[in-house]
Amino acid sequence: MDAEELAARWRERLESWAIPDEILAQAPVDPWSHSPERFGTRTDRALSEPDEGPTMTRLSEALPEKGILLDVGSGTGAASLPLHERIGHLHAVDASSSMLEGLTVRADKLGVPVTTIVGRWPDVAHQVPVADVAIAAHVVYNVPDLAGFLRALDGHTQGRVVLELPHRHPMSWMTPLWQHFHGVDRPVRPIAEDCVALAAALGFAVRVEEREAPLERFTSLADLAASVCRRVCLDPARAEEVAETVLELGMWPVPRDRWVTVWWD
Repeated sequence: MDAEELAARWRERLESWAIPDEILAQAPVDPWSHSPERFGTRTDRALSEPDEGPTMTRLSEALPEKGILLDVGSGTGAASLPLHERIGHLHAVDASSSMLEGLTVRADKLGVPVTTIVGRWPDVAHQVPVADVAIAAHVVYNVPDLAGFLRALDGHTQGRVVLELPHRHPMSWMTPLWQHFHGVDRPVRPIAEDCVALAAALGFAVRVEEREAPLERFTSLADLAASVCRRVCLDPARAEEVAETVLELGMWPVPRDRWVTVWWD
């Protein structure tokens, strides 16, 4: 298939992850929201325990000393701030101002000059200068127009573009819980190979590396249960029931993801 067909298929498959309206209407909180505090904890861990995996390796070897780094879907900076000693200026894009506030606090402590842009990529791409290297980590499963996203990322980077994503949709592991609590089956696609195929069809000379995720998804069963209540649209008061169900279904501990690093120059 050509790029247009692959892009349409990506969009259709991603849209199939929409939560049924009748379930979403009963959700106590937004099931798609993210916690800046949880992201901040991950960033602090990334700073204190340097990761020598392929994503950081490919970023570090391509970023010139005191170069310009673009971080799209930056969160609190877990994929960019570990390179603080090499960064001359960081441009961080995220739809959440709270996430960017957390990134700015950490960047200031590390002495990293940073410009933050609140918004979705590529809607705010015109506010960003051309960078030496760009990173978009754990973002693409939130991007319906992936072709436009990748083209804009490449167009704003004079050097290397790096993507990091789990092999499967990050919510895939909860499929048995959706079936248990709501009788709903969740989709299987898109997966990382679909992103790689589209990037290649767009003409990018993609290279791919894969590894086991360096971090456990949850540090405790209680953390898992609280997250499931949010993601599966359940009242937080059912956390104990969720924990018991997870154990009954043999889902604890949660296996680590496979993370995929996609890059091109």
